[in-house]
Amino acid sequence: MPRDTLTRDQIVQTAIELLDAEGLEGLNMRSLGKRLDSAATAVYWHVKSKDNLVVLAGDQVWNEIRLPDLSAVGWRSAATSAATDLYAMFTRHPWLVNALASHLFHGPGKARHDDHSLAIYEAAGFAGAEADQAAATVFMFVLGNALGESATASLTRRLSRDGGDPEELIRDTMAKVTEVAMQFPRLRARLEAAAVADYGAAPDNSFEFGLQAIFDGLEAQLAARRAPAGRDAR
Repeated sequence: MPRDTLTRDQIVQTAIELLDAEGLEGLNMRSLGKRLDSAATAVYWHVKSKDNLVVLAGDQVWNEIRLPDLSAVGWRSAATSAATDLYAMFTRHPWLVNALASHLFHGPGKARHDDHSLAIYEAAGFAGAEADQAAATVFMFVLGNALGESATASLTRRLSRDGGDPEELIRDTMAKVTEVAMQFPRLRARLEAAAVADYGAAPDNSFEFGLQAIFDGLEAQLAARRAPAGRDAR
């Protein structure tokens, strides 16, 4: 495909598909050009560099996050929906979690999300820097939870490229983890109460539990401000 028939949108969408399949390490202009049936030089003409393409692709996937209508739901429902959707986006595109450590993302997609996040916490009653802190706290919690998915995807791709069996390595590693854990009383108790294969996996609903705990804390801060002045602490 000649460069004058390519569009940046086509390139970015195809790059997202390649990143989803191969990760950051699998993205190069030659592979991308092959998918587009175009020369790598034509791709460069539109996006300038691989790093710039990663930033463009990263900003595009932020548009997948739905923005809850604050006129229709309360702030806590909106915050839960937005955080859950953010987590889902990260797990669909695990390369983005890795890319956040090495690229400075900017663009209308991310700005759209960040602006609405501030609107949610302003609706809750936070203002100025406190709204930023509330939004950042939830964002970092979501990002931390997505890190495991990203690491697993990266490990699986690497082992597959090296000719290894990812499932076998994970089983062997978990056996070693279990052997070490049995030396510690609380970990041993959990291992004895559950199947060994389940060791290391977060309990069901851990993401929801942590998210609601954060919102409980934010609500407690807001409630403390509304308490009558001079009221004795109990």
